Amino acid sequence: MDRMIYLSMAGAKMNMQRQDVLSNNLANVSTTGFRAELQATRAVPVRGDGASTRVYALETTVGYDDTAGPITFTGRSLDVAAQGKSWLSVQALDGTEAYTRFGSFTVTAEGTLTTQSGLPVMGDGGPIVLPPNTEPTIAPDGTVSARSANGRTTGVGKLKLVTPENKLVRGEDGLFRAGDGADLNADPLARVQDGALEGSNVNPIETMVSMIAAARQFETQMKMMKTAEDDERAAAQLLSTNG
Repeated sequence: MDRMIYLSMAGAKMNMQRQDVLSNNLANVSTTGFRAELQATRAVPVRGDGASTRVYALETTVGYDDTAGPITFTGRSLDVAAQGKSWLSVQALDGTEAYTRFGSFTVTAEGTLTTQSGLPVMGDGGPIVLPPNTEPTIAPDGTVSARSANGRTTGVGKLKLVTPENKLVRGEDGLFRAGDGADLNADPLARVQDGALEGSNVNPIETMVSMIAAARQFETQMKMMKTAEDDERAAAQLLSTNG
């Protein structure tokens, strides 16, 4: 009976973790450039004396869904959507270089080009800084230009666009980094769609259906635990009566 309880408990725990992942995905269904987190479980036989007749469910990390989200045209000069498998480079709060598909930028009072959350946008030579009293524009190849009041346009930098060969790793801050932690090289062939933003690639209908399925599986695991408890109680009463 105790084995049945522990197996049911492990299955219930996995379903709770699955619900956490699905809930987070659903909460970010409207987050620009969000990549849906994937989660899977694997069956691991319980090793011991005798035959392996019981199996534990253990979590398997499979990363994220790298399918591109829908493109929405905004017409805003500081909105860009990375094309293909390319990523935008930003400076994380810890000072390291990280990557994102969130391409809605703004300019601080000091002229630094940042994301809406305040992270500096990285260029080929570091953070991009614009001259005061200028209007910034971003070309499809990532070139950032500043147009002054007299109509003169000057290039001030180029977005560092990277195209990783392998999947990136999502950090706790929501940003992505290379698996070995190293900075990726800029890809001169990478392009952006100016005046547009990439939406989340989370499918809300599929996510809701998956959440319902996970809830039902959790209920099944709890019923199994209750059945094991009832069986153990009945066995204890039977032994007590015979004794």
